[in-house]
Amino acid sequence: MPIKNQQMDPDVARILADDAAAAGVPIYQQTPIEARAGLLDMVTERGGKPAAVAHIEDRTIPGPGGEIPIRIYKPSDEADLPMLAFYHGGGWVLGDIASHDRLCRLLANGAACIVVSVDYRLAPEHKFPAAPEDCYAALQWIAANGNTFGGDPSRIAVGGESAGGNLSAAVALMARDRQGPSICYQLLLYPVTDLTALETQSYNAFATDHGLEKASMAWFIDHYLADAADAQNPYASPLHAPDLTNLPPAAVMTAGFDVLRDEGDAYAARLQEAGVPVTHKCYPGFIHGFYVMTGVIAAAPAAVDEACTLLRKAFAA
Repeated sequence: MPIKNQQMDPDVARILADDAAAAGVPIYQQTPIEARAGLLDMVTERGGKPAAVAHIEDRTIPGPGGEIPIRIYKPSDEADLPMLAFYHGGGWVLGDIASHDRLCRLLANGAACIVVSVDYRLAPEHKFPAAPEDCYAALQWIAANGNTFGGDPSRIAVGGESAGGNLSAAVALMARDRQGPSICYQLLLYPVTDLTALETQSYNAFATDHGLEKASMAWFIDHYLADAADAQNPYASPLHAPDLTNLPPAAVMTAGFDVLRDEGDAYAARLQEAGVPVTHKCYPGFIHGFYVMTGVIAAAPAAVDEACTLLRKAFAA
C-alpha cells in the first residue's frame, strides 16, 4: 500500500543527494568482487562507531558445504541467555560477518541476547539453495551447542535484514517443515520475500535514485538463482509458500522508500491471515538499508531499539 504524503527523512535525503553527486558505478554494473568491497566501505562509513560488547568470539562450525564461519556476541556473563541466529544482508552476493558487525553488537546489547552471526556461502560461487541450507545448519548447531557458551536453547530467534530477512523467513519455514529446531521469533528487517515481484508499485516508484535500485535487485537475483524456476521455491521466495501456518511470531519492518516495501507488507499480511502473531511497521521516511546506517541517520538507532524491544518481549514470553 502506498504511504500518503510521506516525507523523506532529512538525513536520508542528504545521503541520496551525496550519492547522486558522487555518481558512483551502480551495483548492477560491477562484478561481485567489486560490489562486495563497496558494501563494506559503505557500512564502515555509515554504520557509526562499533559498540562495545562483553565477549566476541570467532569460530567455525560444520555445514553442508564445508565449514561455516560464525561470530558469537555475548552481552554479559549471565547464563541461559536467549539467542539470535543472525543472517546478514547483501542480496545473497555481498556481505559477511564484518559488514554487519555493528548491527549485531547493537542487537546483542539492546536485546540482552547472544547473537550468532552466520557467514553463509555467497552467490554466484554458491547458488540457491546453498545460503538457506547453511543458515538452517547453523540454526541446528546453535540449538545443539548454544548451552556450551551460555545460551538457552529453548529461546532461539532468527533475524536479519534484506537478504538476511529472506533467509530468516526461509529458515523458519525449513524448521517447521523439518520438525525443528524450535524458533520463538522471526525478526524480518525489510526482507526480500518474492523473487518474482519486480513489478510491484514500490519497485516501480523507487526503481532508481532511492538507494537499492530495481536493476540491482535483478542483478542479485540473477546471481543467486541457478534456474529461474527456483524463484517459485518457498525457501527462495517465502511469499510463495502455500501454507504459512504454524510459524513463529514475527516482526516485519519495511521502509517507505524501498523497492522491497510492498513484498514485505504482503508477507506480513499473509502471516496474519495464517494466524501468525505479527508486528508490522513501515518506517515512512527511510530507504533500504537504514538499520546499518545508524551513524548517519539520526532516527535509525530508535528503529534498532524498537527491534531490540520486540526481541526482549519475545524472549520473555
